[in-house]
Amino acid sequence: MNVLIIGGAGYIGSHVTREFLDIGHNCTVYDNLSSGLRENLFADAKFIHGDIHDYPLLLDVLKTSSFSAVVHLAASKAAGESMTNPAKYSRNNISGTINIINAVCEANVKNIVFSSSAAVYGEPQYLPIDENHPTNPENFYGFTKLEIERLLEWYDKLKGMRFASLRYFNAAGYDVKGRIKGLEQNPANLLPIIMETAVGLRKEMQIFGNDYDTNDGTCIRDYIHVSDLACGHAKALDYIDKNNKSIKINLGSENGFSVTEVLESARKITGKPIPAKITERRSGDPAKLTASCSLAQKLLSWKAVHSDIDTLIKTSWEAYQK
Repeated sequence: MNVLIIGGAGYIGSHVTREFLDIGHNCTVYDNLSSGLRENLFADAKFIHGDIHDYPLLLDVLKTSSFSAVVHLAASKAAGESMTNPAKYSRNNISGTINIINAVCEANVKNIVFSSSAAVYGEPQYLPIDENHPTNPENFYGFTKLEIERLLEWYDKLKGMRFASLRYFNAAGYDVKGRIKGLEQNPANLLPIIMETAVGLRKEMQIFGNDYDTNDGTCIRDYIHVSDLACGHAKALDYIDKNNKSIKINLGSENGFSVTEVLESARKITGKPIPAKITERRSGDPAKLTASCSLAQKLLSWKAVHSDIDTLIKTSWEAYQK
């Protein structure tokens, strides 16, 4: 299959690109390199330096290369920042994605795989969260993802564009074969912040609140290894292409680890002290988020296989030591 991977030079995007290449797809990466890195590009994939806000270029690329599918991973993704800079998230995550959807339709591309988020659910009403859980985002980032899911549903009805909306839980780790060299830029997620502290790029890290209703007072999250996540993209594309049917689906590990548990495991594996300071809670952070991925197992024959806490930390540490 000939696939355009938008945002394919980024942290998740580079892993998705590598997975698609490994299973035999022809890949073109479209990225403005605002957070993606040239060192995350592969010789066996084409590269176009472009922005999702450049509609003429986007349309020209889609029309001239006979793509079978688009994978869209280009978005701003820091939940905390979205609450203080909604204009940025409106532009990148909503306006930019509308450009992509319209260009995909105009170029008569059949399939799109969309990088969504478990943030669409908001505060859990029950755990683990399945795809039938109410959607009520607690941060603006989650709102932008949910709005795009609603748009995709309409384009499915009106234009026959099939989509897979993948509701990620917390992506973490690095390629289990060590082939991704570029580190995530300006990370806002827990594990890369722990790693930056371990290697001395930060003097200390912050733990946002230790008074949540959890065993140790810190937030519990479902961490999915990025290699598992990449595999989920490939299987989701295969599903919508073969079944001509759109899906919204969770991708997670089905396990929850608290901030303190991850930090203590990282200290043990790295042998570093990793100084941490307790600060105030962040707006929009639920206490617990864990996934039910039974639908992914049923429809895609997918299950996380690299998402144990040791593999998450060891592959991250190997990447950061380089």
